[in-house]
Amino acid sequence: MSAASRVAPARALAFAVLRETFEDGAHTEVAFRAGAERTGLDGRERAQAQRLAYGAVQRRGSSDAAIEELAGRSTRLLDPPVLGALRLGLYELLFADGTPDHAAVDQAVELVKGAGAGHASGFANAVLRRAARERDRLRQRLADDSTPDAAAVADSAPEWLARMWWEELGEEAARALLAACNEPAEVALRADGEREAVLATLREAGVEAEPAAGDWPLAAPESIVVRGRTGPALAELVAAGRLTPQSRGSAAVVEVLDPQPGELIMDLCAGPGIKTGQIAARMAERGEIISVELDSERAAEIAAQAARLGLRGVTVLEADATAIGEMGPRFDRVLLDAPCSDLGALASRPDARWRKSPKTIARLAEVQAAALRQAARLLKPGGTLVYATCTISRRENEDQIAGLIGAAGDDPGFPGLELDDLGTLAPALASPLEPRCLQLRPDRDRTTGFFLARLKRND
Repeated sequence: MSAASRVAPARALAFAVLRETFEDGAHTEVAFRAGAERTGLDGRERAQAQRLAYGAVQRRGSSDAAIEELAGRSTRLLDPPVLGALRLGLYELLFADGTPDHAAVDQAVELVKGAGAGHASGFANAVLRRAARERDRLRQRLADDSTPDAAAVADSAPEWLARMWWEELGEEAARALLAACNEPAEVALRADGEREAVLATLREAGVEAEPAAGDWPLAAPESIVVRGRTGPALAELVAAGRLTPQSRGSAAVVEVLDPQPGELIMDLCAGPGIKTGQIAARMAERGEIISVELDSERAAEIAAQAARLGLRGVTVLEADATAIGEMGPRFDRVLLDAPCSDLGALASRPDARWRKSPKTIARLAEVQAAALRQAARLLKPGGTLVYATCTISRRENEDQIAGLIGAAGDDPGFPGLELDDLGTLAPALASPLEPRCLQLRPDRDRTTGFFLARLKRND
């Protein structure tokens, strides 16, 4: 029997996804879906493979620190398949439950052999067996989050991110946010139609589903939350257009926009169309929505969403949000859900933390500023502009709003804008850097970390 055939299918898939992510630059979610279809894994095996792959990708920072301590050498000196197997084995030994130590070690060694690195199998075996023996000490060391650099290792995050949150939000909030990045993301959906009927259908199928908590200030009436296993019933309702996957934080954006029947609304950077569908439902098919998206594939997704939900009055425009001012100031409401660094959604995107950098934020900030100015020019007098991102970054959030208001004051030809005080709507969610804006947080609100600002044209 070959080494590869002695590895459990779920673990083999997780190993392949891990290697594709860090060796080939693949997106973890895309690599996993393709691998699961290729191997035919489903049910429990697929769920186990996803848990191992996503967890090992998320915990790369912590695992690499442990590997370097145990092996006495930099991870950069290890052959890629050996490093991948160690990352997977360390994740199972230190962060996952349910796998016996001997199985985690033996399977990782078999992965090394199956990848053609048999010469390093003894080394991998020694590192992982030592990790199993010294697990309590390693866990205690990885629990240290007393400084930004220590927290980056403890919570497996880039050092620049830990330092940025430490500086912008303070020590306590930064620690809580970093820890939340490794917690399971919420399973939330929007009921496209009668919510109670959808809930009844799910419950009859054994799915534990409930309305979004009414005591949360921004809970959308369409939102539901699922606990535990989802099952095929949920997928069937999505395919039938009765449910749309959408976090409570995402749904809160449209709560703040507050679209009304009969209005003309612009949804900028709208792909894949989740919020467009929610806006259309709020307008009860009375009025018009123009959804703008530059990426052709995402524009096609908006059209597909509209078709799946049977929406009317939605026009999809494939265009650059920074260059559509020629449409004129005629919109009642404009939503700019801007491209951002996604730092509020790290729990649901396993590899996102390793793809971002301060340069990413600087580049995106330029795009956001240009799009915001175009969005303001689309408002008719008295119109409402909502700016949203799913990130937690002053340069992309509060600084953008300050820059926009400054532009309105410096340029006599620019629309006059007044910032609504959303902090009075939800004081507990107010941004510490600009209390008139809201900053949702995964650790506190258990949903995507959206930033929200609402402005009115008042000239």
